[in-house]
Amino acid sequence: MSHDPQPARPEAPGRPLGAATARREGRAKVTGAARYAAEHAPPHRVHAWPVPATVARGRITAVDTADALALPGVHTVLTHENAPRLEPPEDPAVAVLQSPRVPHRGWYVALAVADSPETARAAAAAVRLTYEAEEHDVTLTPDHPGLYLPKEVNGGYPGARERGDFDAAYAGALVTVDATYTLTALHNHPLEPHAATAWWNGGHLTVHDSTQGSTKARDDLAALFGLDRRDVTVVAEHIGGGFGSKGTLRPPAVLAAMAAKVTGRPVTLALPRREMPAVVGHRAPTVQRVRLGAGADGVLTALAHEVVTQTSTVKEFVEQAAVPARMMYTSPHSRTVHRVVALDVPSPSWMRAPGEAPGMYALESAMDELAVLLDLDPVELRLRNEPATEPDTGRPFSSRGLAQALREGAERFGWRPRDPRPGVRREGDLLLGTGVAAATYPVLVFPSSAEAHAAPDGGFRIRINATDLGTGARTVLGQIASEVLGAPEERVRVEIGRSDLPDAMLAGGSSGTASWGWAVHKACHTLREDLSNRQQPLPPEGMTVVADTKEEIAAGSPYARHAFGAHFAEVQVDTVTGEVRVRRMLGMFAAGRILNPRTARSQFIGGMTMGIGMALTEHSTMDPLTGGFTERDLASYHLPACADVHTIEAHWLDEDDPHLNPMGSKGIGEIGIVGAAAAVGNAVHHALGVRLRTLPLTPDAVLPQLP
Repeated sequence: MSHDPQPARPEAPGRPLGAATARREGRAKVTGAARYAAEHAPPHRVHAWPVPATVARGRITAVDTADALALPGVHTVLTHENAPRLEPPEDPAVAVLQSPRVPHRGWYVALAVADSPETARAAAAAVRLTYEAEEHDVTLTPDHPGLYLPKEVNGGYPGARERGDFDAAYAGALVTVDATYTLTALHNHPLEPHAATAWWNGGHLTVHDSTQGSTKARDDLAALFGLDRRDVTVVAEHIGGGFGSKGTLRPPAVLAAMAAKVTGRPVTLALPRREMPAVVGHRAPTVQRVRLGAGADGVLTALAHEVVTQTSTVKEFVEQAAVPARMMYTSPHSRTVHRVVALDVPSPSWMRAPGEAPGMYALESAMDELAVLLDLDPVELRLRNEPATEPDTGRPFSSRGLAQALREGAERFGWRPRDPRPGVRREGDLLLGTGVAAATYPVLVFPSSAEAHAAPDGGFRIRINATDLGTGARTVLGQIASEVLGAPEERVRVEIGRSDLPDAMLAGGSSGTASWGWAVHKACHTLREDLSNRQQPLPPEGMTVVADTKEEIAAGSPYARHAFGAHFAEVQVDTVTGEVRVRRMLGMFAAGRILNPRTARSQFIGGMTMGIGMALTEHSTMDPLTGGFTERDLASYHLPACADVHTIEAHWLDEDDPHLNPMGSKGIGEIGIVGAAAAVGNAVHHALGVRLRTLPLTPDAVLPQLP
């Protein structure tokens, strides 16, 4: 795999922000000094192993734990009959071991606790449960009788929006596209499985949790166990990836705390990977119908994006896949609708770029189909549909770099000259094609608080409960502080990842750096002013400033704020095996000021790689008989490896947007995956001459279409 051939270079030489600074925790991670949730080993620690339900719907009628408890080294087996009672949770998915009801296969029904993981696993296998199984339904169909229109979808967006008269505009359009795109469920599969180590000291609960937000995890645990939040500490100093699945409290922290309460000893619970798809969320499958109407010039006159998806009977979560179509292109007559059905399936949740990733796959594939019908270059088609203001709200864009990203990306990729005819480029048994797709993701920012401290020896300390998922949060927050304070980075210490630090937003929605950085910037700016106005030396304890951004963020913005991007892909299709390979991929992004080129490039490339997996290898099948996912490990759920990613480049514009935050930054964690799968799919169409509308594009799907 090769990346951008140009070395990373500071955007602002001599200044911390814009410099390609190496990650502060890099050495600790590669030497093993960094400890993850399951690696904390307090004295007298024991281990837990969960027992998943083996029916898709029903209730437990009998529990037999005698054989499990008879094993040497077993401390207890918790079930709904003897587990500590929890307060009704905000999220019903963590109400574990509270009821004999089984809402889906894989729901946890018991927990074995023993001296070692091996003994706990053996004890879990020895637990005998009897079920009264009920008829279940786990199959999503576009005409399911249980479909309904949700009031809201993920992110608080309305479930349906309509502008103008779509039916009339579509009927009168010169050129139309009517296509349906299907995606299976997808799973986050972070390298570090969900895990927690918990113990009680008197009435105080401490949990090392693999979570994207220990402030929220602390508050949720306190509510569940009926505690004051000051009596709970959640630590998440190092996280081995999450991609959204660790954005909410998950069963490991709850179960470990319950077991620790019962045994009086620290308890570690690390989920077996095969059980994660059922209990930590996933991207829900979608069936998306996109209809486009345009004139001979390619300008859209009608746009409809209608989504059918599923949620669980435990709680409602609706993937907001049609939302990007509300703001992406000129669309005077628009209909965007989500319909959802509650099935007996695990609860879906966030997965990197929820809504935008699947939704933009469908929209950008349809745009490519329109370009083919019009015999118009797909880059040019997108340029012709640039809106002057955000179509859904009428608000001006704070900045909209899509057109420039498309033009500069096309130049760097070598898009032109391009023979638009599909199925004509060949190298021996290989058919070659190129494709393009646009990307967008909203700018999100949430209130956070931070503490800045100046010591008499000239050192500084920043404290904020940010979370570093491996993206370099410590590093960029140190750069922000260093820039504002005018101090060398090595004199700025950054403390994050503990709920007893100043409260901060969780790492999600590409909002982390904007939310945390704004609070750090404000605290450091105030501290610097106080220091400059001080006439006397600092006292031995130094000087501390605490700041929060509630007021600034509550004020809102009159602007529509989004990041944009353009993906270009070249693929080869083997006419013998049906295998699709991405030869090269290039992303060009407009994401405000890039604060650290080194960590930013890694995030862009990581997102693009996930997009390649979404397009070519990743899928999850729901077994209608058993009610469970069949691809439950990394042997059957195929993530792209280095051999699958050849040349991949990430570039960005020098975008100056004064309407964002003091740093001028937009989120970059998720924009990299949005549109990536569509670019690959559009390139496959260009290679084959056949449009495949269901992902992933595996050999079994491609072979029947080969000439």
